[in-house]
Amino acid sequence: MYVVLLKFAANRAEAPRHMDGHNTWIRQGFKDGVFLLAGSLVPGVGGAVLARGEAREALEARVAADPFVKEGIVSAEIHQIAPGRTHEGLAALLA
Repeated sequence: MYVVLLKFAANRAEAPRHMDGHNTWIRQGFKDGVFLLAGSLVPGVGGAVLARGEAREALEARVAADPFVKEGIVSAEIHQIAPGRTHEGLAALLA
C-alpha cells in the first residue's frame, strides 16, 4: 500500500490548464482498481492518493503520467506503508 503526496510546486498557476487531464488520470486510477482514496491536502497545498495493487515501479510510472507531474505543477512523493494494524472496517483494503 502506498501514499502518494502531490505537493504544489512553483508552476501552480498552470493547474487550471491541466485540471481536466489530472482528473482523467485520477478516474483511471480508480477504474484500474489502484486508487482507493484521493483528496486535497489542507490547506490547499496539493493532494494525496492512497494506492495499492501495483508494484512500486508501475505506480511510479503511473504517477509520472499525471499531467500535473509532467507539467511541474506538483512534485510527487511515494511512500510505502506496511500496515501493522487495521481497523476492522478497513480490513478489505489489505486483501
